[in-house]
Amino acid sequence: MEKMPKWADVILIPAISILLAAIISGLVLLATGKDPLNALVIMFDGAVGSSRAWGYTLYYATNFIFTGLAVAVAFHARMFNIGGEGQALLGGVGVAVACLYIPWPHWTLALLGAIVLSGIFGAVWAAIPAFLQAKRGSHIVITTIMFNFIAYSLINHLLVNVMKPAGVMEPATASFPEAAHLPNFHDILGLVGIDFAMDAPANIAFFVALLACLFLWALIWRTRIGYQIRQFGESESAARYAGVSPTKIIMISMILSGMFAGMMSINNVMGEAERLVLNSAEGAGFIGIAVALMGRNHPVGIVLAAILFGFLYQGGTQLSIQAQIPKEMVVVIQSLVILFTGALDHMVRSPVERIFLALRRKEA
Repeated sequence: MEKMPKWADVILIPAISILLAAIISGLVLLATGKDPLNALVIMFDGAVGSSRAWGYTLYYATNFIFTGLAVAVAFHARMFNIGGEGQALLGGVGVAVACLYIPWPHWTLALLGAIVLSGIFGAVWAAIPAFLQAKRGSHIVITTIMFNFIAYSLINHLLVNVMKPAGVMEPATASFPEAAHLPNFHDILGLVGIDFAMDAPANIAFFVALLACLFLWALIWRTRIGYQIRQFGESESAARYAGVSPTKIIMISMILSGMFAGMMSINNVMGEAERLVLNSAEGAGFIGIAVALMGRNHPVGIVLAAILFGFLYQGGTQLSIQAQIPKEMVVVIQSLVILFTGALDHMVRSPVERIFLALRRKEA
Protein backbone atom coordinates (compact mmCIF):
# COMPACT_ATOMS: atom_id res chain seq x y z
CA MET A 1 0.00 0.00 0.00
CA GLU A 2 1.26 3.47 -0.89
CA LYS A 3 2.21 5.70 2.04
CA MET A 4 0.26 8.64 0.61
CA PRO A 5 -2.09 9.40 -2.30
CA LYS A 6 -0.63 10.00 -5.73
CA TRP A 7 -1.91 13.60 -5.80
CA ALA A 8 0.06 14.37 -2.65
CA ASP A 9 3.27 13.06 -4.21
CA VAL A 10 2.75 14.94 -7.48
CA ILE A 11 1.23 18.21 -6.22
CA LEU A 12 1.43 18.65 -2.45
CA ILE A 13 5.10 17.86 -1.85
CA PRO A 14 6.42 20.08 -4.70
CA ALA A 15 4.08 22.88 -3.53
CA ILE A 16 5.42 22.66 0.04
CA SER A 17 9.01 22.59 -1.26
CA ILE A 18 8.43 25.70 -3.38
CA LEU A 19 6.73 27.46 -0.45
CA LEU A 20 9.67 26.72 1.87
CA ALA A 21 12.12 27.92 -0.77
CA ALA A 22 10.08 31.11 -1.23
CA ILE A 23 10.00 31.78 2.52
CA ILE A 24 13.75 31.33 2.94
CA SER A 25 14.42 33.39 -0.20
CA GLY A 26 12.26 36.15 1.27
CA LEU A 27 14.21 36.06 4.51
CA VAL A 28 17.50 36.27 2.60
CA LEU A 29 16.25 39.29 0.65
CA LEU A 30 14.98 40.88 3.88
CA ALA A 31 18.39 40.40 5.47
CA THR A 32 20.00 42.27 2.58
CA GLY A 33 17.63 45.20 2.93
CA LYS A 34 15.34 44.34 0.00
CA ASP A 35 11.54 44.12 0.07
CA PRO A 36 10.54 40.45 -0.59
CA LEU A 37 6.98 41.35 -1.67
CA ASN A 38 8.23 43.92 -4.15
CA ALA A 39 10.72 41.38 -5.47
CA LEU A 40 7.90 38.86 -5.92
CA VAL A 41 5.81 41.40 -7.84
CA ILE A 42 8.78 42.20 -10.11
CA MET A 43 9.41 38.51 -10.76
CA PHE A 44 5.77 37.85 -11.68
CA ASP A 45 5.56 40.89 -13.91
CA GLY A 46 8.90 40.10 -15.55
CA ALA A 47 8.05 36.44 -16.19
CA VAL A 48 4.31 36.42 -17.01
CA GLY A 49 3.23 40.06 -17.09
CA SER A 50 3.31 40.48 -20.87
CA SER A 51 3.53 38.44 -24.05
CA ARG A 52 7.23 39.30 -24.27
CA ALA A 53 7.76 38.04 -20.72
CA TRP A 54 5.86 34.84 -21.53
CA GLY A 55 7.99 34.46 -24.65
CA TYR A 56 11.19 34.36 -22.60
CA THR A 57 9.66 32.14 -19.89
CA LEU A 58 8.47 29.57 -22.44
CA TYR A 59 11.79 29.77 -24.28
CA TYR A 60 13.67 28.74 -21.15
CA ALA A 61 10.98 26.18 -20.32
CA THR A 62 11.47 24.54 -23.72
CA ASN A 63 15.15 23.95 -22.97
CA PHE A 64 14.29 22.49 -19.57
CA ILE A 65 11.59 20.20 -20.98
CA PHE A 66 14.09 18.55 -23.31
CA THR A 67 16.79 18.15 -20.65
CA GLY A 68 14.20 17.06 -18.07
CA LEU A 69 13.03 14.31 -20.42
CA ALA A 70 16.66 13.31 -20.95
CA VAL A 71 17.21 12.87 -17.22
CA ALA A 72 13.82 11.17 -16.71
CA VAL A 73 14.27 8.37 -19.23
CA ALA A 74 17.61 7.47 -17.65
CA PHE A 75 16.07 7.66 -14.16
CA HIS A 76 13.44 5.09 -15.13
CA ALA A 77 16.32 2.67 -15.70
CA ARG A 78 17.92 3.79 -12.40
CA MET A 79 20.73 5.66 -14.11
CA PHE A 80 21.81 9.21 -13.33
CA ASN A 81 22.71 10.96 -16.59
CA ILE A 82 24.59 14.14 -15.67
CA GLY A 83 25.86 14.51 -19.22
CA GLY A 84 22.86 16.39 -20.60
CA GLU A 85 24.94 19.55 -20.96
CA GLY A 86 27.52 17.90 -23.20
CA GLN A 87 24.88 15.99 -25.15
CA ALA A 88 23.00 19.25 -25.78
CA LEU A 89 26.22 20.87 -27.02
CA LEU A 90 26.81 18.02 -29.46
CA GLY A 91 23.18 18.28 -30.52
CA GLY A 92 23.95 21.87 -31.43
CA VAL A 93 26.65 20.62 -33.80
CA GLY A 94 24.04 18.39 -35.41
CA VAL A 95 21.71 21.36 -35.87
CA ALA A 96 24.52 23.45 -37.36
CA VAL A 97 25.42 20.67 -39.80
CA ALA A 98 21.76 20.29 -40.82
CA CYS A 99 21.20 24.01 -41.31
CA LEU A 100 24.50 25.06 -42.87
CA TYR A 101 25.46 22.17 -45.11
CA ILE A 102 22.09 20.97 -46.43
CA PRO A 103 20.13 23.35 -48.72
CA TRP A 104 16.59 23.13 -47.37
CA PRO A 105 13.78 24.69 -49.44
CA HIS A 106 11.57 25.40 -46.39
CA TRP A 107 11.85 25.63 -42.60
CA THR A 108 9.59 22.59 -42.10
CA LEU A 109 12.09 20.31 -43.82
CA ALA A 110 14.98 22.07 -42.09
CA LEU A 111 13.26 21.44 -38.75
CA LEU A 112 12.87 17.72 -39.50
CA GLY A 113 16.52 17.52 -40.51
CA ALA A 114 17.61 19.35 -37.37
CA ILE A 115 15.49 17.04 -35.18
CA VAL A 116 17.11 13.97 -36.73
CA LEU A 117 20.71 15.19 -36.66
CA SER A 118 20.54 16.82 -33.22
CA GLY A 119 19.04 13.62 -31.83
CA ILE A 120 21.69 11.47 -33.49
CA PHE A 121 24.60 13.63 -32.30
CA GLY A 122 23.26 13.70 -28.73
CA ALA A 123 22.51 9.98 -28.77
CA VAL A 124 25.99 9.07 -30.01
CA TRP A 125 27.59 11.20 -27.28
CA ALA A 126 25.47 9.43 -24.64
CA ALA A 127 26.05 5.98 -26.13
CA ILE A 128 29.77 6.04 -25.30
CA PRO A 129 29.31 6.31 -21.48
CA ALA A 130 26.43 3.82 -21.79
CA PHE A 131 28.71 1.29 -23.48
CA LEU A 132 31.40 1.84 -20.83
CA GLN A 133 28.80 1.17 -18.11
CA ALA A 134 27.25 -1.85 -19.80
CA LYS A 135 30.47 -3.56 -20.89
CA ARG A 136 33.20 -2.22 -18.60
CA GLY A 137 31.31 -1.37 -15.41
CA SER A 138 32.31 2.32 -15.51
CA HIS A 139 29.92 4.37 -13.38
CA ILE A 140 27.55 6.39 -15.55
CA VAL A 141 27.71 9.44 -13.26
CA ILE A 142 31.48 9.73 -13.52
CA THR A 143 31.68 9.12 -17.26
CA THR A 144 28.85 11.52 -18.17
CA ILE A 145 30.42 14.28 -16.06
CA MET A 146 33.76 13.71 -17.79
CA PHE A 147 32.11 13.76 -21.20
CA ASN A 148 30.67 17.21 -20.45
CA PHE A 149 34.20 18.61 -20.28
CA ILE A 150 35.23 16.71 -23.39
CA ALA A 151 32.20 18.19 -25.18
CA TYR A 152 33.20 21.74 -24.13
CA SER A 153 36.69 21.25 -25.56
CA LEU A 154 35.39 19.63 -28.74
CA ILE A 155 32.91 22.44 -29.40
CA ASN A 156 35.65 25.00 -28.80
CA HIS A 157 37.89 23.25 -31.33
CA LEU A 158 35.13 22.98 -33.93
CA LEU A 159 34.09 26.63 -33.62
CA VAL A 160 37.64 27.98 -33.63
CA ASN A 161 39.25 25.74 -36.25
CA VAL A 162 36.56 24.05 -38.35
CA MET A 163 33.14 25.71 -38.51
CA LYS A 164 34.02 29.39 -38.04
CA PRO A 165 33.74 31.44 -41.25
CA ALA A 166 37.00 32.75 -42.70
CA GLY A 167 37.99 36.23 -41.56
CA VAL A 168 35.74 36.20 -38.47
CA MET A 169 37.18 36.44 -34.96
CA GLU A 170 34.16 35.30 -32.94
CA PRO A 171 34.10 31.52 -32.28
CA ALA A 172 30.73 30.87 -33.89
CA THR A 173 29.32 29.48 -37.11
CA ALA A 174 27.83 31.62 -39.85
CA SER A 175 24.17 32.58 -39.45
CA PHE A 176 21.77 29.97 -40.76
CA PRO A 177 20.08 30.69 -44.10
CA GLU A 178 16.58 32.16 -44.17
CA ALA A 179 15.01 28.81 -45.10
CA ALA A 180 16.29 27.36 -41.79
CA HIS A 181 14.76 30.08 -39.56
CA LEU A 182 11.99 28.77 -37.32
CA PRO A 183 8.75 30.73 -36.81
CA ASN A 184 8.39 32.24 -33.35
CA PHE A 185 5.21 32.69 -31.32
CA HIS A 186 4.58 36.04 -33.01
CA ASP A 187 4.43 34.31 -36.40
CA ILE A 188 2.43 31.30 -35.16
CA LEU A 189 -0.19 33.08 -33.06
CA GLY A 190 -0.49 35.85 -35.63
CA LEU A 191 -2.11 33.29 -37.94
CA VAL A 192 -5.11 33.12 -35.59
CA GLY A 193 -5.21 36.84 -34.85
CA ILE A 194 -3.41 36.78 -31.48
CA ASP A 195 -0.88 39.55 -30.96
CA PHE A 196 2.41 38.35 -29.47
CA ALA A 197 5.68 40.19 -28.96
CA MET A 198 7.83 40.03 -32.09
CA ASP A 199 11.16 39.98 -30.23
CA ALA A 200 10.26 37.17 -27.81
CA PRO A 201 12.45 34.08 -28.42
CA ALA A 202 9.78 31.38 -27.83
CA ASN A 203 9.35 29.46 -31.07
CA ILE A 204 7.87 26.34 -32.59
CA ALA A 205 10.43 24.20 -30.73
CA PHE A 206 8.10 24.49 -27.70
CA PHE A 207 5.54 22.36 -29.53
CA VAL A 208 8.27 19.93 -30.58
CA ALA A 209 9.11 19.59 -26.86
CA LEU A 210 5.45 18.80 -26.08
CA LEU A 211 5.45 16.13 -28.80
CA ALA A 212 8.63 14.72 -27.24
CA CYS A 213 6.76 14.49 -23.92
CA LEU A 214 3.95 12.56 -25.61
CA PHE A 215 6.50 10.26 -27.24
CA LEU A 216 8.20 9.51 -23.90
CA TRP A 217 4.87 8.85 -22.18
CA ALA A 218 3.81 6.40 -24.91
CA LEU A 219 7.22 4.72 -24.90
CA ILE A 220 7.59 4.25 -21.14
CA TRP A 221 4.01 3.34 -20.26
CA ARG A 222 2.59 1.85 -23.45
CA THR A 223 5.34 -0.29 -25.00
CA ARG A 224 7.16 -3.47 -24.14
CA ILE A 225 10.58 -1.83 -24.11
CA GLY A 226 9.22 0.85 -21.78
CA TYR A 227 7.99 -1.82 -19.39
CA GLN A 228 11.41 -3.47 -19.49
CA ILE A 229 13.10 -0.15 -18.74
CA ARG A 230 10.87 0.38 -15.69
CA GLN A 231 11.30 -3.25 -14.64
CA PHE A 232 15.08 -2.93 -14.86
CA GLY A 233 14.90 0.28 -12.84
CA GLU A 234 12.85 -1.31 -10.09
CA SER A 235 14.98 -4.45 -9.76
CA GLU A 236 17.88 -5.43 -11.96
CA SER A 237 17.96 -8.97 -10.57
CA ALA A 238 14.25 -9.49 -11.25
CA ALA A 239 14.66 -8.09 -14.75
CA ARG A 240 17.55 -10.47 -15.41
CA TYR A 241 15.44 -13.39 -14.17
CA ALA A 242 12.66 -12.33 -16.56
CA GLY A 243 15.09 -12.44 -19.47
CA VAL A 244 15.77 -8.71 -19.83
CA SER A 245 19.26 -7.89 -21.06
CA PRO A 246 20.93 -5.22 -18.86
CA THR A 247 23.21 -4.20 -21.73
CA LYS A 248 20.24 -3.63 -24.01
CA ILE A 249 18.34 -1.55 -21.44
CA ILE A 250 21.36 0.55 -20.49
CA MET A 251 22.17 1.30 -24.12
CA ILE A 252 18.58 2.07 -25.18
CA SER A 253 17.87 4.25 -22.13
CA MET A 254 21.02 6.32 -22.49
CA ILE A 255 20.65 6.66 -26.27
CA LEU A 256 17.12 7.97 -25.75
CA SER A 257 18.39 10.25 -22.99
CA GLY A 258 21.10 11.68 -25.22
CA MET A 259 18.60 12.09 -28.05
CA PHE A 260 16.29 14.26 -25.93
CA ALA A 261 19.20 16.35 -24.64
CA GLY A 262 20.55 16.85 -28.14
CA MET A 263 17.15 17.97 -29.41
CA MET A 264 17.25 20.89 -26.97
CA SER A 265 19.51 22.67 -29.46
CA ILE A 266 16.58 23.01 -31.87
CA ASN A 267 15.27 25.68 -29.53
CA ASN A 268 18.37 27.67 -28.62
CA VAL A 269 20.64 27.12 -31.63
CA MET A 270 18.14 26.97 -34.49
CA GLY A 271 15.19 28.86 -33.00
CA GLU A 272 16.87 31.67 -31.07
CA ALA A 273 20.54 32.27 -31.96
CA GLU A 274 20.16 30.94 -35.55
CA ARG A 275 23.81 29.91 -35.41
CA LEU A 276 26.02 27.80 -33.15
CA VAL A 277 27.98 29.68 -30.48
CA LEU A 278 30.12 28.69 -27.51
CA ASN A 279 28.23 27.53 -24.39
CA SER A 280 24.95 27.34 -26.26
CA ALA A 281 23.48 24.98 -23.63
CA GLU A 282 23.85 27.64 -20.88
CA GLY A 283 23.56 25.14 -18.01
CA ALA A 284 20.18 23.74 -19.08
CA GLY A 285 21.56 20.20 -18.92
CA PHE A 286 22.04 20.52 -15.17
CA ILE A 287 18.70 22.28 -14.56
CA GLY A 288 17.07 19.28 -16.25
CA ILE A 289 18.04 17.17 -13.23
CA ALA A 290 15.98 19.36 -10.88
CA VAL A 291 13.14 19.53 -13.42
CA ALA A 292 12.98 15.73 -13.69
CA LEU A 293 13.10 15.28 -9.91
CA MET A 294 10.39 17.86 -9.31
CA GLY A 295 8.26 16.47 -12.14
CA ARG A 296 8.56 12.94 -10.71
CA ASN A 297 10.02 11.77 -14.04
CA HIS A 298 6.60 12.03 -15.68
CA PRO A 299 6.16 14.12 -18.85
CA VAL A 300 3.27 16.17 -17.41
CA GLY A 301 5.21 16.93 -14.26
CA ILE A 302 8.29 17.80 -16.30
CA VAL A 303 6.34 20.35 -18.37
CA LEU A 304 4.99 22.03 -15.23
CA ALA A 305 8.39 22.01 -13.51
CA ALA A 306 10.07 23.36 -16.64
CA ILE A 307 7.63 26.28 -16.80
CA LEU A 308 8.33 27.00 -13.12
CA PHE A 309 12.08 27.09 -13.75
CA GLY A 310 11.49 29.19 -16.85
CA PHE A 311 9.59 31.58 -14.60
CA LEU A 312 12.51 31.64 -12.15
CA TYR A 313 15.06 32.30 -14.88
CA GLN A 314 13.14 35.08 -16.62
CA GLY A 315 11.77 36.56 -13.39
CA GLY A 316 15.21 36.41 -11.84
CA THR A 317 16.70 38.31 -14.77
CA GLN A 318 14.13 41.09 -14.39
CA LEU A 319 14.67 41.09 -10.63
CA SER A 320 18.36 41.72 -11.16
CA ILE A 321 17.65 44.55 -13.63
CA GLN A 322 14.71 46.36 -12.00
CA ALA A 323 15.33 45.83 -8.29
CA GLN A 324 19.12 46.07 -8.70
CA ILE A 325 19.54 42.86 -6.78
CA PRO A 326 22.96 41.31 -7.48
CA LYS A 327 22.93 38.47 -9.97
CA GLU A 328 24.50 36.24 -7.33
CA MET A 329 21.45 36.77 -5.10
CA VAL A 330 19.17 35.70 -7.95
CA VAL A 331 21.27 32.55 -8.32
CA VAL A 332 20.81 31.92 -4.57
CA ILE A 333 17.01 32.11 -4.97
CA GLN A 334 17.07 29.72 -7.92
CA SER A 335 19.41 27.40 -6.02
CA LEU A 336 17.10 27.30 -3.01
CA VAL A 337 14.25 26.07 -5.22
CA ILE A 338 16.52 23.40 -6.69
CA LEU A 339 17.73 22.46 -3.21
CA PHE A 340 14.27 22.00 -1.74
CA THR A 341 12.74 20.26 -4.75
CA GLY A 342 15.73 17.98 -5.24
CA ALA A 343 18.26 17.37 -2.50
CA LEU A 344 15.88 18.07 0.42
CA ASP A 345 12.89 16.24 -1.06
CA HIS A 346 12.99 13.62 1.70
CA MET A 347 12.91 16.32 4.38
CA VAL A 348 9.47 17.36 3.10
CA ARG A 349 8.27 13.92 2.06
CA SER A 350 8.91 12.11 5.35
CA PRO A 351 6.63 14.22 7.61
CA VAL A 352 3.90 14.33 4.94
CA GLU A 353 3.97 10.54 4.69
CA ARG A 354 3.70 10.26 8.49
CA ILE A 355 0.67 12.57 8.49
CA PHE A 356 -1.15 10.47 5.88
CA LEU A 357 -0.26 7.23 7.69
CA ALA A 358 -1.59 8.70 10.95
CA LEU A 359 -4.83 9.71 9.22
CA ARG A 360 -5.27 6.19 7.83
CA ARG A 361 -4.72 4.61 11.25
CA LYS A 362 -7.25 7.00 12.72
CA GLU A 363 -9.81 6.05 10.06
CA ALA A 364 -9.12 2.34 10.64
